[in-house]
Amino acid sequence: MDYRNLGASGLKVPALSFGAGTFGGQGPLFGAWGTTDATEARRLVDICLEAGLNLFDTADVYSNGASEEVLGEAIKGRRNEVLISTKTSLPMGDGPNDAGSSRPRLIKAVEDALRRLGTEHIDLLQLHAFDAHTPIEEVLSTLADLVRAGKLRYVGVSNFAGWELMKSLAIAEKHGYPRYVAHQVYYSLVGRDYEWELMPLGRDQGVGALVWSPLGWGRLTGKLRRGQPLPEGSRLHQTAEFGPPVDDHRLYAVVDALDEVAKETGRSVPQIAINWLLQRPTVSSVIIGARNEEQLRQNLGAVGWSLTAEQIERLDAASSVTAAYPYFPYRRQAGFARLNPPIV
Repeated sequence: MDYRNLGASGLKVPALSFGAGTFGGQGPLFGAWGTTDATEARRLVDICLEAGLNLFDTADVYSNGASEEVLGEAIKGRRNEVLISTKTSLPMGDGPNDAGSSRPRLIKAVEDALRRLGTEHIDLLQLHAFDAHTPIEEVLSTLADLVRAGKLRYVGVSNFAGWELMKSLAIAEKHGYPRYVAHQVYYSLVGRDYEWELMPLGRDQGVGALVWSPLGWGRLTGKLRRGQPLPEGSRLHQTAEFGPPVDDHRLYAVVDALDEVAKETGRSVPQIAINWLLQRPTVSSVIIGARNEEQLRQNLGAVGWSLTAEQIERLDAASSVTAAYPYFPYRRQAGFARLNPPIV
């Protein structure tokens, strides 16, 4: 396993991390992802640690805390061997303070997560969404207190817009609060919006990307083919409405390119899609998920080798789309490109 610094921090994280959204699955979304219990989870953690994967990502909103509870059981007795990343800010109830990033909400959320995880500290806490109703100074000062108390080691965010992240970093620098070192983002061969603004921001500010849904919400598993119905058992039947949209024409163009590279390399389609991400700027770790041991071992095969430059160019071409304004001029016009060269 390759290890990388998490953004500009000193924390070393594995190139692949494990997403525990399948642990304790409940409800229409997380129940479709997986229903891994503590016994099964311990086996998956065993396999991860054997492969050098020691970062496990979860969130309080995953199955209303059940994911954190199952992960806590799975790592019991080996807390010092693992890194725990969890998230908060999304609603955990109907009360006025059951969502967001206010001071009382963050303090309670961290205490609840520590209890469910069975640990005294969280290695990385990420805000799951920007809270426009709470002053950023209040958010950051609360996180600073939690870091000083030893309950958090590092802080980050997830799914922030560029201005939300940049404003937060500026306020942190102004007041000496802990800076966000990670941004958990959607990024895949069929979802490259991250490259337009958030990647340049991350590179400039030292914010590492933790990539969620690297297989495009299950579309790059190698099971979807042009003109064929969704395979039996595909979670897309139940969860497509919750995930990022993908145009079918573009999807199958990417799948065709992946199939070509798969034949050349002897690797699977998911392994190629993940390996492509591992060679992108700012990516600190790609979060893989698995409902069973077979899926996990398959995804772990994405490391230890690299695509060639020519193969990357083909995948780039198949997955490229026109950037949104104001970014497309920097890609198309020589004057803009000279001043703002692309970083990928």
